[in-house]
Amino acid sequence: MRFVDTIEKKADGNVLSKEEIHEMITGFVDGSIPDYQMSSMMMAILQKGMTPEETAELTMAMMHSGDTVDLSDLPGVKLDKHSTGGVGDTTTLVVAPLVAACGGTVAKMSGRGLGHTGGTLDKLESIPGTCIEQPMDRFKEIVKENGVCVIGQTGNLVPADKKMYALRDVTATVRSIPLIASSIMSKKLASGADAIVLDVKTGTGAFMRTKEEAFTLAQLMVDIGTLVGREVRAVVTDMNQPLGMAVGNALEVREAVQLLSGMIPETDPLYDVCMLLGTQMLLMGGLAKDEADARAQLQAHIKDGSGLKKLQGMITGMGGDASYLTVENMEKLVRVKQHVSLKAESSGYISSMNAESIGTAAQMLGAGRAKKEDLIDPAVGLVMKVRCGDQVQAGDELCDLYVNQDGNLSDVEQLLHSAIHITAEKGEIEPMVYGLVTRDTRKN
Repeated sequence: MRFVDTIEKKADGNVLSKEEIHEMITGFVDGSIPDYQMSSMMMAILQKGMTPEETAELTMAMMHSGDTVDLSDLPGVKLDKHSTGGVGDTTTLVVAPLVAACGGTVAKMSGRGLGHTGGTLDKLESIPGTCIEQPMDRFKEIVKENGVCVIGQTGNLVPADKKMYALRDVTATVRSIPLIASSIMSKKLASGADAIVLDVKTGTGAFMRTKEEAFTLAQLMVDIGTLVGREVRAVVTDMNQPLGMAVGNALEVREAVQLLSGMIPETDPLYDVCMLLGTQMLLMGGLAKDEADARAQLQAHIKDGSGLKKLQGMITGMGGDASYLTVENMEKLVRVKQHVSLKAESSGYISSMNAESIGTAAQMLGAGRAKKEDLIDPAVGLVMKVRCGDQVQAGDELCDLYVNQDGNLSDVEQLLHSAIHITAEKGEIEPMVYGLVTRDTRKN
């Protein structure tokens, strides 16, 4: 069958066969299917959708388009987590070492941040000396020695996704849920994990703007995992305000150290989401008998400092200076030329925030990238002083800006004032966690 016939088949709303899907990916990667035909196919997928079985086949075809990682020589169930991206999302730096402290094996490949979302690799590189590009043998050694390691993705991991995403970005097909799910899951499965916890964000700072879209994506990715023999669970969490109070690379590392040092209260949203993700990882790894046991283990390893020691051990293994990851020295990571306090212009309640705009403000200060080649200043960013629902008086501090270059500072301040909404009446506050999706049941 000619590929144009396959495009027409999907455009008519029909189900593609396994052979058609695999031939499509093979042909696109080797160049025999041109960009314009693949663009047409992805538009047909956006408009007509795919069944879970089709999306699973697409995921597997993409996964096998390049290198795959074999982690079978590592002990236990290999655990991973993935976030669909958010603002102040520091969970990997907390959850991964805590799960390792509980006896888990966390071998994770991560990506860089682009736009308003911060990447885990950029946060790790804010620690002097840390090298996120480790040979596979060394990566596995660190995991065996320490229980956890997070490195950058290998150069030839899922090349189909790189080519497809470049087209999706310029053909208005980014929002296709089957294409989003196959993009995420192909990389996670190629990275070798046995069990994966997904944090699907929804709200103003997330790609999935509505809860319905988020649950649809979460359910599809869980279904893909089930169809290919991997255990996948997904939590749907709120991103209508920053998850943590810190937005910026070294600032988020400092916040992770604070949490792992017992300095952040259990009522804090970042703490709560970290406990939820860590609990699911321990359950999937067979390391806890129930949710209460899992949470107790995670909390115990905050109190005894072993979670922080796992993070320090990982950084040391990657060539970094772990002395920065202490309460005594963490302020060295976030030294800047000036601090600027953003003050409330009126009295009332913080009724809502635009998390994307807050992330963009941090990016404008130098904490993120508008383009892949942009350089990041690891120390800059901002620390929120309020959350939605808080009461403020005119002149109260809304956030503390960490600034090295102040050329666009007035634009940053204007953007933040427009992003933090103060009203006379206290509005309804969204919950931080909307629900849990597993292969057996959806809890929400």
